[in-house]
Amino acid sequence: MTQLMGRPILGLPGELDSRSTLADLLTGVRAALLTLSVVAVPVFGLWVLAPYGDDTAQDAARTVFGVWLLGHGAPLARPPAGAPVTVTPLLLTLVTAVLLDRAGRRVARRARGRGPARWRSPLALYAGYLLVAAAAVAQCTDPEAVLRARAAADLATVALLTAAALGHGLWAGLGRPVRLPGPGLPSALRPDGAGQALGRALGGWLLALTAGGGAVCAVAVLLGTAGQGAQRLGGGTADWLGLLLACLLLVPNAVLWSAAYALGPGFVVGTGTHAGPLGTRLGPVPDFPLLGLLPADRGPDWHLLACAAPAAAAVLAGVLLGRAATRWALGPTAAVATALALAATPLGLLAGWACGGALGPGRMSRLGPVPWQFGLAQTAWLLALALPTALLHRWWHRRPRTAAGPGALIRLRCAAHALVCRLAP
Repeated sequence: MTQLMGRPILGLPGELDSRSTLADLLTGVRAALLTLSVVAVPVFGLWVLAPYGDDTAQDAARTVFGVWLLGHGAPLARPPAGAPVTVTPLLLTLVTAVLLDRAGRRVARRARGRGPARWRSPLALYAGYLLVAAAAVAQCTDPEAVLRARAAADLATVALLTAAALGHGLWAGLGRPVRLPGPGLPSALRPDGAGQALGRALGGWLLALTAGGGAVCAVAVLLGTAGQGAQRLGGGTADWLGLLLACLLLVPNAVLWSAAYALGPGFVVGTGTHAGPLGTRLGPVPDFPLLGLLPADRGPDWHLLACAAPAAAAVLAGVLLGRAATRWALGPTAAVATALALAATPLGLLAGWACGGALGPGRMSRLGPVPWQFGLAQTAWLLALALPTALLHRWWHRRPRTAAGPGALIRLRCAAHALVCRLAP
């Protein structure tokens, strides 16, 4: 009796201390609603501030669902002509991925030690999330929706992103952190610690390149006409806040576009246009504040200074790799540095594909960096600077050092004294 009274009121016996499938399903629904609220709160706030006569709460809800699907990378279309809209707001994608990763970690901590039954909770959570996605797609297939969904493609895209983020959280929560694989090199060219050194150097390159892209974007904001464009387009408080929200969601896209600009290949803003440090050729672009950051048509000039960002990032990656290479031979050092350059190519392809897309048919069907150019440019910078930097760093720390003894110091002091006496009047 005492043991029963000592238990918490809501507690259950150990053999029954497990969540039901329905509870896990509702956890997935709650995770989806949490990510949905990131869009719903500002959109409904704008709807309240500026309730236009032809806009209803259902129209605002369809807009929320459309932007939420777009944040998962889902391709949408604008009626009535069905113009494609595939530019993903990466800030919303990052928030969604982080929330799903945290949900996966929590589920993994609860599921430890349950044997084969431990996968029931993640699958139920995954199904609950996809139920909300299906409801969002159903709402956006309405002919009156501002952003029209493509049911099969949108559900597949949401399922892939959810599986990737949730799977990462589960794997890490089970005590198996995701590690980058070591370089695929022959054993003779794969020294000890090559995988860890490659991961550190690649992480340093990506962080430094992203920071450089952010710096280039910040300089463009200071020198560009984004503020003037916002003043021209914003007719009231709701318009200003709407433009601010749209620009904030696209800030990571702008940073990656700036990184592509600094790398050299640049990016396109419509078919037949190009913006890069070696020259810019622009046509008519949509009237949007972030596009006011684009440089005017010109040839190469001081904009080449943007190339200092990837140069510094490549040197940093070479130094990080060279610190580990002090105990390696020359051949393995060059092989690992080459593997570093090649490892950046698929990451560049993925980033270039994720930050671009289409805003309409015809000319506006191409926006952002060309993925293969973005990836190969990273490889070229790393081969040109990170490889020699790693070799130079290795040579500098392995060079023979001869300590100057007392006799050498005395001779040096005497030579300096004789030089001073000769020069003195």
